[in-house]
Amino acid sequence: MRIISGIKKGILIHAPAGLPVRPTTDKSKESLFNILVNHFNFEELTVLDLFSGTGNIAYEFASRGAQSVLCVDSDFGCVKFIKQTAEKLDFKNIEARKQDVFTFLKNCTESFDIIFADAPYALNKIADISVLINEKKILKNNGWLIIEHAGNLDLSHQHGFFEQRKHGQSGFSFFKEL
Repeated sequence: MRIISGIKKGILIHAPAGLPVRPTTDKSKESLFNILVNHFNFEELTVLDLFSGTGNIAYEFASRGAQSVLCVDSDFGCVKFIKQTAEKLDFKNIEARKQDVFTFLKNCTESFDIIFADAPYALNKIADISVLINEKKILKNNGWLIIEHAGNLDLSHQHGFFEQRKHGQSGFSFFKEL
């Protein structure tokens, strides 16, 4: 995986073998950020990256100058890798926490401009993500929730849904002001 834009543009990141991850492809990530760049000033953003995995999305936000990026993942190896990579790349705006995402959401008292969730595609509780975020008011006014999921999953019935984009076998569902 590589960082597409920003101060660390072009840097390749190699995750260690054995992490339970499926990183967002560079092509899908580039498409996603082409959408976001037209709607947000990255330097003003607070970002929550759920099911962070390798931290691929977090590094992209950090490279583009996001104020802060909070990564949440339940896997110790993933959190350790994110912390090491953020330190190596001097991303002082990235914080990584080892915690179950649903427990984090239930107890969250913070709010964010962008929430990105890339849950395992086989997870049967993907739709619960938007419900919890809505209940806890974790998304700031004019903020977006973006859920990456299998391309055949339809989340259009969820509150706040406004668009879906498909990229190969994957899809991004976008939600506003839940």
